Amino acid sequence: MSERDLAPVGGIHSVRIALRSDADAVAEIWLERDRRDRRLAELAALAQQAGVRIRQVARAELDAVGDGLNHQGALAWVRPRAPGREADLEAILAAAAGPPLLLILDEVQDPHNLGACLRTADAAGVDAVIAPRDNAVGLTPVVVKVASGAAATVPYIQVTNLARTMAALQARGVWLIGTAGEADQALFDADLTGPLALVMGSEGRGLRRLTRERCDGLVRLPMLGRVESLNVSVATGICLYEALRQRRPAAP
Repeated sequence: MSERDLAPVGGIHSVRIALRSDADAVAEIWLERDRRDRRLAELAALAQQAGVRIRQVARAELDAVGDGLNHQGALAWVRPRAPGREADLEAILAAAAGPPLLLILDEVQDPHNLGACLRTADAAGVDAVIAPRDNAVGLTPVVVKVASGAAATVPYIQVTNLARTMAALQARGVWLIGTAGEADQALFDADLTGPLALVMGSEGRGLRRLTRERCDGLVRLPMLGRVESLNVSVATGICLYEALRQRRPAAP
């Protein structure tokens, strides 16, 4: 695998996640040479335990390859992992601690959007992100970089036939809620507490017809201003956190 196939994951927390969750995918880590920080020393110890090569570099090198990342003196060079398969979903659903929460992305093609969705999915406790194999971005180096460690923690499942996978989820009792601007029901009025898959459309055209028809219900995000729609990663964050709000344990 060439250097251009590696993704820089920046930030102390993100590098720690990479080393702890999938050290075999980490080619090497870069640590700022002149920075004396206990947390950097801990990263070095983790890398040594995992057999990951360590390079001490100048801050200017971190700034140059990080390209805007808040690296905090640490970068991990990560090999993007292969996506999971439809057969992996059964084990994921069986292992879910409570009612499963899934995210379905219908032909999202922008790697920055997918990376942002994976990062939010990790934060919201999503059990898996599902996408079609065709006409959708995979786990590219850009996706891994934007996801800031979440590409290693959230299962990303690519399937051959999305409608068939959605039908299989319904047979398992998973409720499919899609998003559409013309839906009658607002997101905040929907019940998102049970086994659930939120279905988000692609950039530009939204949900495809077959995907929309397979959904058990559609919801819309209230839009009070002049813009007609939100970026898919922003909309995904709003929907996931409304689901998280509804699903959190009641206060004693």
